[in-house]
Amino acid sequence: MERERPDGRRAGRDRGSRSRRCYLGAVWYLRAVAFVNLLAGVWVSFGNDIRRHNDDEFFTPYLLTAGFFSGSVSLLLAVTMRRRKRAAWLLNLVLASLLLALGVVALGLPVYRRHGQNWVSAVVTALFVACLVAGRREFRARGDRANPRLAATVAAAGFAVCSLTAAALVSASNTDPDAWRATFFQQWHYGVLRMLSLAYDDVHYGDIGTPVGINVLINVMSTALVLLVLYAAFRSRRPVDAMTDEDRRRLRALLERHGERDSLGYFALRSDKSVVWSPTGKSAVAYRVTGGVSLASGDPIGDPEAWPGAIGRWLAQAREHGWTPAVIGAGEEGGTVYARHGLDALELGDEAVVDLDDFTLKGRAMRGVRQAYHRIGRAGFTVRVRRHEDIPPEEMAALVRLADDWRDGETERGFSMALGRLGDPGDGRCVMVVCYDGERPRGLLSFVPWGRDGLSLDLMRRDRRSENGLFEFMVLKLTEHAGELGIRRISLNFAMFRSVFERGSRLGAGPVLRLWRSLLGFFSRWWQIESLYRANAKYRPVWEPRYLLFERSADLLRITVAGARAEGFLALPALPERLGGRRARSTVPEP
Repeated sequence: MERERPDGRRAGRDRGSRSRRCYLGAVWYLRAVAFVNLLAGVWVSFGNDIRRHNDDEFFTPYLLTAGFFSGSVSLLLAVTMRRRKRAAWLLNLVLASLLLALGVVALGLPVYRRHGQNWVSAVVTALFVACLVAGRREFRARGDRANPRLAATVAAAGFAVCSLTAAALVSASNTDPDAWRATFFQQWHYGVLRMLSLAYDDVHYGDIGTPVGINVLINVMSTALVLLVLYAAFRSRRPVDAMTDEDRRRLRALLERHGERDSLGYFALRSDKSVVWSPTGKSAVAYRVTGGVSLASGDPIGDPEAWPGAIGRWLAQAREHGWTPAVIGAGEEGGTVYARHGLDALELGDEAVVDLDDFTLKGRAMRGVRQAYHRIGRAGFTVRVRRHEDIPPEEMAALVRLADDWRDGETERGFSMALGRLGDPGDGRCVMVVCYDGERPRGLLSFVPWGRDGLSLDLMRRDRRSENGLFEFMVLKLTEHAGELGIRRISLNFAMFRSVFERGSRLGAGPVLRLWRSLLGFFSRWWQIESLYRANAKYRPVWEPRYLLFERSADLLRITVAGARAEGFLALPALPERLGGRRARSTVPEP
């Protein structure tokens, strides 16, 4: 038998375990109620039985009213409760307590006391309230301070729009012979009642008669409004302030000392990232909040011995604000430390790293690269390799304009492996590789520093009318000038699912692996998955695995959407700044 420690650690663990069980019990109750409500909406006779019981001498447990409206609301509440939103916990506690109090009062009347179903409903609601009270410590995620004002604004504006739309639908679809007698107020009142419920058969409107489809449409519209109001009330806190100039100065100092550990370290200086520091200030985690996901990229910056402190603070901040923590593109060393903090790892692909000490153009495997190099060279193309700080401002501005013109699409893509600010004066140590056709630029590559002797690819652009093989020519020219810059290793593009393409093409590959490779090849028609692997493999690089880290498998879809938005592959509409309120300030103390 385990003895009770004087410091009460065992009692604390027991309380924590009991609180977590109660928290999960409340969440699963809402999920079960949502399932029953949605089932009742599809199974008409089952839903009518529930409604008939509520109209007679019976009452059902909390939120079990049958139908898509109650099912949608309970499902949304289950999601917000699963994310430990304090506001959702408070709303459920107040509403469930009121229903329980009314149920207890009703059970004091003989007409309700004789039905056993009512006792069961009261017990179920009481258990739900008890779970909420016992699990209150788990609901610690704070919402945005602007949420109440935003929810009230959405509710007021939405009700005005929906009610007027409902009145217009009623006026346009009124089939009553005396429809001309109905006033606008009567039509508006009728539409508002249909927004609340479809079961107002006992209300007499002598001059109004609308089809069932119009009534359902009005009710669905009100359901969407309620869900939107609840979303506005329970949404996660907005991103904290972006990093300050002082944060950047300290990050640059850490990169000077420890930047050689991760080729993606310099990308932590992106302007759209925030930063969490370890208690000692010797390491930091750079992240961005997108769609309620706190998305970090690469390994933590700084001394590996201080990484756990920064990771712990980052996770604590995510849980405090109800954000889903995730890491995209972590290396093996950083992924191991993240995994020790409870995150699971999924291999995303491999980063191509060219070690210049071992790089050579000799051999049959490099034949294609050699041919492209010589073909472009014979065509008269030349290359200039310089640090950004050595390029005149006028020329740099012209190169930035060309890079924008050559961009594929309007969105600047990249988050984990892109800096997103070509030509910034603070990035003078970056390296620019420009290919010229005579005096006219035809392509450019930009690399960020990777420690003292490495480069990591940031930007890759070329004129679409230029010759094929231009990038190979520029990369090889960079390897020739690497000694002048003190460069010994170069990180090229990231190849997603590289191992699938490599192993799937080998003799003896299994049917599952071949199917997976075929599926990725199909999607490569749009997203260049296989072409990036082929483009990197021709240099015979060293493959460094990169990982996606997450807390729960159920969050993978949400993390994927957030990652696609951060990388610029997916654009979703956002709420206006005026409705959302001012950006919240960080509550994480500086060391």
